[in-house]
Amino acid sequence: MSISNDFYPNASLPLERKESGVPYVRPGLHVESYNDFDPLRHVIVGIADNQHIPEACPASNEKIPADSPMRGSKAGRRTQESIDRANECLNGFAQILENRGIIVDRPGAVDWHDRINTPDFSISSGFGCMPPRDCLLTMGKSILMAPMSFRSRYFEYLAYTDLLREYFESDQKCMIEQAPRPRLSDDSFRMDYVAAYEYLSDEETMARSLNKEYSTKETDILFDAADVMRLGKDIFVQHGLTTNLAGIHWIKRKYEPMGYRIHTLSFADNHPIHIDATFCPLRPGLMLLNPHRPLFAGQREIFEKNDWQIVEAVKPAWDNPPPLCYSSTWLSMNTLIIDHKTVCVEASEKAQMEQFDKLGFNVIPVDLRDAYAFGGGLHCATADVWREGKCEDYFPNQFSGSHNIEHWEY
Repeated sequence: MSISNDFYPNASLPLERKESGVPYVRPGLHVESYNDFDPLRHVIVGIADNQHIPEACPASNEKIPADSPMRGSKAGRRTQESIDRANECLNGFAQILENRGIIVDRPGAVDWHDRINTPDFSISSGFGCMPPRDCLLTMGKSILMAPMSFRSRYFEYLAYTDLLREYFESDQKCMIEQAPRPRLSDDSFRMDYVAAYEYLSDEETMARSLNKEYSTKETDILFDAADVMRLGKDIFVQHGLTTNLAGIHWIKRKYEPMGYRIHTLSFADNHPIHIDATFCPLRPGLMLLNPHRPLFAGQREIFEKNDWQIVEAVKPAWDNPPPLCYSSTWLSMNTLIIDHKTVCVEASEKAQMEQFDKLGFNVIPVDLRDAYAFGGGLHCATADVWREGKCEDYFPNQFSGSHNIEHWEY
């Protein structure tokens, strides 16, 4: 896949380079983040340039509703009109953040049109880089590229390599890391499970989810960064369609020796994909929960024993997602926290803005709904580079088994 910023005006500008070929160093650039609510100082905002709807693959089938026009005949580049409108929203969002003094970077643009061929699979095209939150996980001073399960997203990290290289050169304590690359062969998925999906009722798909039977097997180490919720010393990872237990074990082995505590979460959800429209931290001691996706029995315990308040999100403004959208209407709660008192909310979600107002937040409305189909909401469309603050212990009252993968019915 080729990268060319000449044709994609919303992408990051070509990086200045020294004669040695080393990326340009930005004095004072700082990489560090431990949660999603401390004061935001530097962020990546995605772009919609050249995004495609790829062929369905075993990992994506469950995310695409059975009656969606995205199935089958709709594979191909999104219309230029929809791309331009999505970029108008994303650029407006970036400008709002810059106006508040936040540094905003944009991904490089990749020609997602090329067919992806590996020794293990072939798929019609790449996807895009509107949702950097799925791909990049900032853990303290490191940024990790996640091993995502969608075949179309296999090379998505290419959109960020120049930026990450620049961060590495500019902050001498920054580490750029890559989780093990998955193979994503048919052996990585329950192919019979995938084939049966569109013929199953909601009750049948929920029964599979309650039994923690997902389309991914344990062959590969798989997780999306958007399944990881960072709360200082405690890291909560959702087990579901885009993160398997092997992925959670890898996160546990990687980060627990550094002093983090890894917890597994799962929800009563037909299609558990990404935690940031299901269970969202708003500030220390306050969580927002999707009322249609309750926590499994026992999983509230660690929050209750540490005096965290769990508030159910209000009903979304819309009954249906936008056309050709992978996500549900619950992107209403997919917000970006600027600091402990300030939150960005999609502009049409009036009830959600009112709820945040009652919770003591200053609300910034952001027009983003027309970009939803490109990968998600305000949180999805961003990836932290730097938030002020240190690695705090928000859960000092631990208990036996509280951070074991096998706990809570596993």
